[in-house]
Amino acid sequence: MNFKFSLLLSVLFLSFQLIEAQNKTENFLKPSDTLNKKRQNTVIITEAALASVTLIGLNQIWYADYPKSNFHFINDNDEWLQMDKIGHLYSAYHLGRFGAEALNWSGASKKNQLIYGAGVGFAFLTAVEVLDGYSAEWGASSGDLIANAAGTALYVSQELLWNEQRITPKFSFHTTHYAKQNPDKLGSSLNEQILKDYNGQTYWLSVNLHSFAKETKIPKWLNLAFGYGGDGMLSGNNKTEILDFGRNPENFRQIYLSFDVDLAKINTKSHFLKTIFSVFNTIKIPAPTLEYTANKGLKGYLIYF
Repeated sequence: MNFKFSLLLSVLFLSFQLIEAQNKTENFLKPSDTLNKKRQNTVIITEAALASVTLIGLNQIWYADYPKSNFHFINDNDEWLQMDKIGHLYSAYHLGRFGAEALNWSGASKKNQLIYGAGVGFAFLTAVEVLDGYSAEWGASSGDLIANAAGTALYVSQELLWNEQRITPKFSFHTTHYAKQNPDKLGSSLNEQILKDYNGQTYWLSVNLHSFAKETKIPKWLNLAFGYGGDGMLSGNNKTEILDFGRNPENFRQIYLSFDVDLAKINTKSHFLKTIFSVFNTIKIPAPTLEYTANKGLKGYLIYF
């Protein structure tokens, strides 16, 4: 009896500890109703520190091995079937969204969330363009800057127009055989390929159906997603760049139609789950998909990544 009683007490004690920890986490993640200056300062300092460390790291790891030059622009708008530009839009949107949500957590005003929070993505990516501009190997890109601004504008405009995000950029990826043919450009490992192999990347505009038809019985979390991708890219300029093994193959644009889930629209009172859903709402959920490519026509997938 003593052993069983001790075991029961231990289980109850552990349960109370877990409940207390969960309550503390919930209280911490719950957005403040009014401006909490301590939280606001935490957000500002954390974002500034992360941005600074990232930029310093990029400069040392990525740019330090290449010669410097005077600041200059390049025109790379015809490269990679513009997949890199859409990637800039996607990155600016979500960095800005996270910045705005962080200020919302601190209780900052809607105006400050949109000006300073949503502007974080554009400011950070503009700083990266400056590093590019001083590198002789690359150069600042006006197309990248426009895409960065478009991503920020997509978030801000929806908040001003609808006070919610009805259209969300998302990302999905699958490996391709092209990376093995040119690993220097497309990546030699999975981590590199996710960032570099545009053939395996798909960018989506995920549209929440219920937001546009609130009087219907459409589930609040159900989205229709329109995707864009490319195939046959071994380097940036498919027509002019000659590789060691010859010219690039012909490349094609790909258009996709699929279903998706808006994790932010799933009803839950848990602020922990809301935070998790917010992070993973950057990724397109695998689902049945239709693909159209000029050289292959229409193709269906039971599940597409």
